[in-house]
Amino acid sequence: MTPGEVANLFRVDRKTVTRWAAAGRIDCIRTPGGHRRFLESKVRALLGEPSSGDE
Repeated sequence: MTPGEVANLFRVDRKTVTRWAAAGRIDCIRTPGGHRRFLESKVRALLGEPSSGDE
């Protein structure tokens, strides 16, 4: 998931998600281009919801 998609789920700004990732509050993967991606299963777990896929 992109930072924007995660932000929509948490109803926060995209920059907030980026700060959470930098602080280690939410795990992320870096693409070869340096972009952050989040596993849907981990994001849904933080929300207390079942996941439908991995990314």
